[in-house]
Amino acid sequence: MSITLTPEQEAWIQAHVATGDFASIEEAARQLIAERIAERAAEDRLMSGKREVLRVGALSAADLEAIAATEMDTRHQHLDCELK
Repeated sequence: MSITLTPEQEAWIQAHVATGDFASIEEAARQLIAERIAERAAEDRLMSGKREVLRVGALSAADLEAIAATEMDTRHQHLDCELK
């Protein structure tokens, strides 16, 4: 499979490869796509109306990394302050 990135996307990935965030462009693409898939799956579960309770042990390391890397929707940022 091959994909075409916008110049901005390519520059961003190359900059992060250069700083060592990713070993290669391919690794960056795989990791970023995996994280987005995990985010979409979580969104789909929430939107489907199903309420699931997951133990932290039930989540993979990739799931936990994706969750940690996700920015909170600005409509819910007040909750972060309330939990501190």
